[in-house]
Amino acid sequence: MKAYEIVSDGGIDALALNDRPDPEPGPGQVLVRVRASSINYRDLSTIADPVPRGIPYPRIPNSDGAGQVLAVGPGVTRFAPGDRVAGCFFQDWEDGPITPAAMASALGGALDGVLAEQVVLSERGLVAVPEHLSYEEAATLPCAALTAWHAMVGRGGLKAGDTVLLLGTGGVSVFALQFAVLHGARAIVTSSGDDKLARARDMGAWETVNYRATPDWEKAVLDLTGGRGVDQVVEVGGAGTFAKSLDAARVGGRVSLIGILTGGAPNPVAIMRKSLTVQGIYVGSRTMFEDMNRAVAAHRLRPVIDRVFDFADARAAYHHQLSGAHFGKVVVRIEG
Repeated sequence: MKAYEIVSDGGIDALALNDRPDPEPGPGQVLVRVRASSINYRDLSTIADPVPRGIPYPRIPNSDGAGQVLAVGPGVTRFAPGDRVAGCFFQDWEDGPITPAAMASALGGALDGVLAEQVVLSERGLVAVPEHLSYEEAATLPCAALTAWHAMVGRGGLKAGDTVLLLGTGGVSVFALQFAVLHGARAIVTSSGDDKLARARDMGAWETVNYRATPDWEKAVLDLTGGRGVDQVVEVGGAGTFAKSLDAARVGGRVSLIGILTGGAPNPVAIMRKSLTVQGIYVGSRTMFEDMNRAVAAHRLRPVIDRVFDFADARAAYHHQLSGAHFGKVVVRIEG
């Protein structure tokens, strides 16, 4: 079978499409024919800079994939050949709080990822795909969607009438917008592109702010909320936007720190002054994934896909992700 491999620190264009032996499932394992894989910023970072992450060569990239069960190993009871499934980002985080063991089971990093025609995954690290979703749509759920759900719903307790601030229009933020609308919350979305902000409004965003036209966007957010601030911030920028996110949050509000897209040094004073809850979010457990999928299925939510690339053009998909031009998710379709 064919698989993309990180074989050096040469970046996107050094990804190698190589032959590997067809995998076979062992006890408690499931063989999956991968039909689609989506790209996250973390995948891009791993390919661009594998050495500091301790990535061994060769390593198959990408954490997120969906496909069809081809075979199951001894002892597997949750799945059967023909089932439509998606892999969990962490193969060893079924429920409860995250642990070091769970963190050591991340696909596309500590373990081989899913940008391949076939993969063997743990029965415990798979979930059923909502019936209304295509494989391409299902492949967007394991990291970006679950991260947004964990932050806003699982830990944030999102409810109708809450106001949330979402930075940008990448995968996590667009899913966060969809979940906010689903729960009856008011979402404020930032972006540097008016066309993207228009799309966000079409999806149900309550208000939008162009952060390029309005560099002091945190003040604009305070104005929009009558000086109160937002209940939750989904913070994907990192140190470069963190201080503004703290300022935009209400007293006693919550900031979910997810991304590291910008540089800079954070100032923690506002956390104490405003009694804020700041939580680090690293995807989520299988149980959270299953909870989210029930909501996705009940509301027939459809992930927003920016572009779908063929397997042979996977490098172009990473370049598109790198450009920042996408709205929602970038997906690679794997035929065969």
